[in-house]
Amino acid sequence: MTRFRLVLSYVLLVGTLAWCVPSAKAVDPFPDPPSPPPPVYVKAGHLFDATSDNLRDKVVLVIEGERITRIAPASDIAIPSNAEVIDLSRAWVLPGLIDCHTHLSFRADQYDPILEVKLTPFDYGFYAVVNAARTLQAGFTSVRDVGSPPFLAVDLRRTIDEGFIPGPRIVASGPPLSITGGHGDLNGFAPAVSNSMYPAERDFEIVDGPDQVRHVVRAQVKYGVDVIKILATGGVLSQGDKPGAEQLTYEEMKAAVEEAHRTGRKVAAHAHGAEGIKDAVRAGVDSIEHGSLIDAEGIAMMKSHGTYLVADIYNDDYILGKATEFGLPQENVDKEKMLGRLQRENFSKAAATGVKIAFGTDAGVYPHGDNARQFRYMVKFGMTPAAAIRSATSSAADLIDRARDLGTLEAGKYADLIAVTANPLDHVEALEHVAFVMKGGKVYKDELAAKSSTR
Repeated sequence: MTRFRLVLSYVLLVGTLAWCVPSAKAVDPFPDPPSPPPPVYVKAGHLFDATSDNLRDKVVLVIEGERITRIAPASDIAIPSNAEVIDLSRAWVLPGLIDCHTHLSFRADQYDPILEVKLTPFDYGFYAVVNAARTLQAGFTSVRDVGSPPFLAVDLRRTIDEGFIPGPRIVASGPPLSITGGHGDLNGFAPAVSNSMYPAERDFEIVDGPDQVRHVVRAQVKYGVDVIKILATGGVLSQGDKPGAEQLTYEEMKAAVEEAHRTGRKVAAHAHGAEGIKDAVRAGVDSIEHGSLIDAEGIAMMKSHGTYLVADIYNDDYILGKATEFGLPQENVDKEKMLGRLQRENFSKAAATGVKIAFGTDAGVYPHGDNARQFRYMVKFGMTPAAAIRSATSSAADLIDRARDLGTLEAGKYADLIAVTANPLDHVEALEHVAFVMKGGKVYKDELAAKSSTR
């Protein structure tokens, strides 16, 4: 009898639950795959696809989802009458631009050293969200962030990739590796003053000796970085050090390169001084950032090793102009006066010699969104407009190890593209006023207002 009552209670309970809970549809264990998105047709009046230095006229790009599936002359593509069409037939269309040296968490109106102990990680995070959106609106659909608090750039990359906030694709570093008292350390304050998020790990930044270098590189890889940044020499915007002085030793740089390359990460070396540049190249770094005081031997070594130069030759104007209004100390102004002209002269020598050059601006030292202002300086100091543009497209994609997906407009690659209203091969300044931005097939900016649903 007891067993009968238990069974009856179970039946009544199941019946009650079945009555209370809405019935669910049966789940198909073998559902049909989702239908592919309908193609979008982009009419390009003039196309610079970055596979050469030439323009192609009257071209149509077929985009399905995030990627380009076909590019052909307009006469070869029959566009269905009900297709979505983006009409850029009066514009010049290019790949989305890539800036290989940015700091998305930094602001260009904050230079007072006291801010290093006043700002919190949350401040930097808020700045990064705004700066990422500005960068994308300026036509830079990908960037390499080479220095932020741990591990802000990694988290920002993930949040953008999830579609939660707008921004460029990010190749993220952690904090740059610095010696004690070096360009990346907190200098000029009393010993009792500190501002450390992870004191047990020296903020994954301060390293002294090859063993510490190896540990920090491994830790940064553990927490998701895409690239390792090292500080081979002193810098301009730090206190108490000299830009030309070598800081990391050759052995320390070699340890960083070995550990990074073992895990498939590249190494970017901040280096102003000639000897620091040469030791970094000998150690096997993939790019020299700034390269201000490079000499003839260093140029020859970079060309022989295939090392990229990422030279921020625009921001000298900003540092010696507006930055002083925002609290830049005189020490830093004097450093920039010493380096700025020499950096541009040496950039010209490197470009004339055939050193590989990738576009990088140090955005964050000057306002984010003004990245394209550097193009005119690259042309002024020796590059053709086409070469300067390729430094921010195909060459940049090669440096950041994303050439499979980015850097050129070809079938199979991401539909990252921009449009301007003048020929950038005649007037490279046209890239300072991007009118249309698409990233991964999604339009983020359209000032041309030429979208239609018919041919």
